[in-house]
Parts: sequence; C-alpha cells; structure tokens
Amino acid sequence: MKIITQFTSQLFSGDIKKYFSRSAEDQIYPSDIAAILNTIPLESAVATFATFNLPKKVRIFPFLERYNQKDFFNSLSEEQRSVLLNSLVSTDRISFLSSLRDVDFTTATKYLNEKNKRESEKLLTYPKDSVLRLINTDFITLRSNMSIEEAIRYLQDNQPDNENANVVYVVDERGKLVDDMPIRKLILYPESKHLNEIMDYNCITLGVNDTTEDAAVTFKKYDRVSLPVVGADGVIIGVVTVDDVMDASEEEDTRDMQMFGGMESLEFPYVKTPLLQLVQKRAGWLVILFLSEMLTATAMGYFEGEISKAVVLALFVPLVISSGGNSGSQAATLIIRAMAVRELTVRDWWYVMRREIQSGLLLGLTLGFLGFVRITLWQHLGWYNYGEHWLLMATTILFSLIGIVLWGTFSGSMIPIILKRVKLDPATSSAPFVATLVDVTGLVIYFSIAAVILRGTLL
Repeated sequence: MKIITQFTSQLFSGDIKKYFSRSAEDQIYPSDIAAILNTIPLESAVATFATFNLPKKVRIFPFLERYNQKDFFNSLSEEQRSVLLNSLVSTDRISFLSSLRDVDFTTATKYLNEKNKRESEKLLTYPKDSVLRLINTDFITLRSNMSIEEAIRYLQDNQPDNENANVVYVVDERGKLVDDMPIRKLILYPESKHLNEIMDYNCITLGVNDTTEDAAVTFKKYDRVSLPVVGADGVIIGVVTVDDVMDASEEEDTRDMQMFGGMESLEFPYVKTPLLQLVQKRAGWLVILFLSEMLTATAMGYFEGEISKAVVLALFVPLVISSGGNSGSQAATLIIRAMAVRELTVRDWWYVMRREIQSGLLLGLTLGFLGFVRITLWQHLGWYNYGEHWLLMATTILFSLIGIVLWGTFSGSMIPIILKRVKLDPATSSAPFVATLVDVTGLVIYFSIAAVILRGTLL
C-alpha cells in the first residue's frame, strides 16, 4: 500500500517517467497500476502507459476500464498492437473486441494471427450471456494412461504460465474429458504412478448451452476456481475461471438494477456517461410511465361524480394507491431476486401465487387496520371531522387497503414470472412499472369499494 501511495503521488506531481524508471514499479500488481490509470485523466494515463515495456503493458491492459481500452490500444505502434492483442488470453481478448464497434472492430481484428482471428470470430457469434464468451482456450489436456513423470515433463514443455496452470484436464483415448486434477496431485504422488491410478473421476463441468448465470450458480455450489466447458460429445472446449464469471455477473446485476429502476442500462459507468446520453437512457421509461400514469387521471375522471359527492374520498387517494404500489414493488423485488439465485423457477408460479395472496391479505389487513384506527382517532380527538358517516369511511379505507395491497402483491409477483415465461428479462418488470399498474387499478378498486359501502349515505 505504501508503494501504491507513493506511486499515486508521483503521478499527480508530474514526475511520471522518472518514477517508472525505478525498480519499485515491479513491486506493484498490474491490477493496482490499472486502478490508478483508471482514475487519472485519460491523457496522462495514456502517457503513463507508454512508459511501460510491452510485457508489462500486456499484463496491465486487461485490468483497464473497458471504455478506455480503445484509447490505450490506439496509442501503441502497429507492431505492439499485434503483440498485445495476440498475447491476451482469449477471455480478455473477446472482452476487448466486444466493446468495439464497426470500423474500430475491423481495424483491431487485422492485428490478430489466423488462429486467434478464427477463434475470436467464432466466440463472438455466441450470445452475450453465453458461458462460451468467457472460455479460455489456452489449456492443456493429458492422457489418462500417462505416468506422472510423463505428465510433468509434458506440462513443462507445453503449458503456458497462466491461470489455467493450477488444474490439469485428463482425457481418455477418445479425447473425452474424464477428470480435472489439481496440479498438487502430480507433486504429492510418486512419479511412477499413472494418472488413471490417482484420478477420482469426479469432474464438474459446464455445458455449451449454459449461461453466465448458470456458471455462477455452479461455481458457488461446488466452490471451484475454474471449470471446464464440454460439448455434447464430452470433449473439452475451454476453461472458465471464477473471476471472469464474477465480472460477467457484476455487469449483469448492474444492468438488472438499472432496468429495475425504470431506465435503459448504461453502456458506461455513471460518472463516465455523458449528460445527454444519461438523459436519453432515463427519458424513455419516464415517458412511458408518465403516459401510463395519465390513465390514473382518466380513472379519477370516471369517478368524478363520486368525488364531487364525497370530497373526503379524495383525501385518501395518495394513501391507498401508494400502499398498493409499494407492496407491488416489494413483491417484484423479492421474486426477481429469488429467480436470479435459482430459489424459484417459472414452474413455481402456483406456489408463489398462493404465498403472495396470503402475504397480501395479511399486509392489507395490517395497513387497513392502521387506516381504520387513524380515521377513528382523528375523529374522536377532533383533529379532523369526517362527518356523521366517519365509521363507514373508515370501513371503506380498511377494505380498500386489503384489496389494493392484495392486488399489488399479486401483480408484483406474477409479472416477473410471466415475463420469464415468454423469454423476456424479468428486470423489465421494474418497480415503477408495477407501481404504475397498481396505481391505475388501485383507483378502480378504491372507488368501487367506496361505491358499495357508502351507497345511500355519502354517495
């Protein structure tokens, strides 16, 4: 930490090149250097990046913010671009290429060798949430009939020093994956033993159709740091590491949270998003919700006669409809998160419905009782006079809150499941959307109940 602090102070003092001529540079992790470069002005960061030797640049580049990587890449000579791009592991290379658009993408792919170009073009055809987007193809397989001595010699000659070197993958004579073996086993057992003698044949794998969400669940369940991805024939295609899955999950969670808040997901972090783009991302949903809320005015206009006869009804409109919207947002949040962590699936809709109807009734009774008590206290304490029919008014609020909260919890829980069933992202059933839906229908429930209870008195 002391070195990083000193490094940062040198950056802001302007003595950058002088500092990087010192051996202390090698004591700082590439991720820490990248973190500092991500926080200083881009022009200074690019100038600092240029002071490193090429191997250092290759190690730092994957940790740079994706939205800035293009500027760092373009600052290199053509020869350095080629070396850097072909030296990256496949996951980092795909991450960078997928952030480029049109001309920039075409230009970058020109620096790839034929092998990496074919591989990248293939991986980029997969869906963005596919686990195949995260595979690292730099791995080595060993034959199960190899001796430990042969295996160690083969690894020394062929295995690159990367994050996949902690686990070796053992295949049978047909090339089918049969085990993933920690490298420690090759050290702890006698060299004369064969791999098939020390294998446990307990290999956890991911499939080609798995998503990053599936991978995150599997990593958590089996507490692994890397997992192989196999095809239908059992042949290993690549390796996925937990850090790449965590990064993908973080991006997905960020998108879901933004969409759930009632806006389009941002392409860049909030602090890096231009003001006009930020407004554009938020305006669309706000316009839709605004137009939807206009239905609230339409609904109130339909009950204009009831309001004119009993103005006191209008006093409780914000109270009852906000309670329904809040309960709906709660239910939607709970169900979306439960589906995200695989606690629930679409098939559990009946269980969810029964549970939320029960919850809605209990919550509605709680709020309805509070509303009833509120009117009763205000009437008897003289804080407000609801007239001679105050008891009927309190009863109206009681049953209205029961109905509206029940409808809110039901809607909030079912909408995400319906969207999931039709292959849409449940996050789009955002809290504002659910709240707007319940606002409009809540008014209908409120005034309909009032019309029944207050008929012949206030109405």
